Amino acid sequence: MTDSLTRQVHALMREVADSVVMPRYQALASHEIIEKEPGDLVTVADRESEIRLSEGLARILPEAAIVGEEACHADPSLIERLGDSLCWIIDPIDGTRNFAAGKPPFGLMIALAENGETQAGWIWDPIQKRLCHARLGEGAFIDGARVSARTTGQNPPVAAISMVFMDDAQRERVKASIAPFYELADIPYCAAEQYPRLALGVNDLSIFERTLAWDHAAGALWLNEAGGKVARPDGSPYRTDEWDRKGMIGAASPALWDELAERLNA
Repeated sequence: MTDSLTRQVHALMREVADSVVMPRYQALASHEIIEKEPGDLVTVADRESEIRLSEGLARILPEAAIVGEEACHADPSLIERLGDSLCWIIDPIDGTRNFAAGKPPFGLMIALAENGETQAGWIWDPIQKRLCHARLGEGAFIDGARVSARTTGQNPPVAAISMVFMDDAQRERVKASIAPFYELADIPYCAAEQYPRLALGVNDLSIFERTLAWDHAAGALWLNEAGGKVARPDGSPYRTDEWDRKGMIGAASPALWDELAERLNA
């Protein structure tokens, strides 16, 4: 992956955020917020952002398939393209729940995968004007500066555990067997914010149950490249083409990951 590609993708994300997303922030009419299914919102800004990002990415790398969250909702068969030889993956607004409520955090997320393995990822926070990006094997960066994941240093470690998509049995098991060993932190309802928190000394650990590619491809690569660890609970790597799998652990360090995985698998 080239620096030129990163510059082009960042410029596209920034332009779409400035022209489509931010003008509607705290300015949405009620009819511009739609419930796709219970608890899952979409706004006119999500839909327009995805169209604009898709058009731009098609110009940057026309040979790549494009899988966006909203397009996939309209045509579920698109999810099968996540294993293509090259595939752009788009989350036009990650944290729509927050965006629709007129509050942060939220962000735009793009990943580029090759045969199911994420090669590059970009996370743009349009409020903080912060770009997190990574390329496979080349490190993780914030606004062009290399970043290394650091823990909070707290004991017990700080865990942000998303139980939203767990079933009742899983939720009770986590509360009984996992939660007592950690200081629980509020989740931001936004992967575009949660992954940076795991590298920047804000949180130490996260458990994700739903692991859709548009939510996790960019962030998982970025945290791994920063020296943290993201993987399935059995230790296998996250892949974009395993769309039916659930469950993932993210950690600020491999040691913290190992400790939580041992408890989760006990």
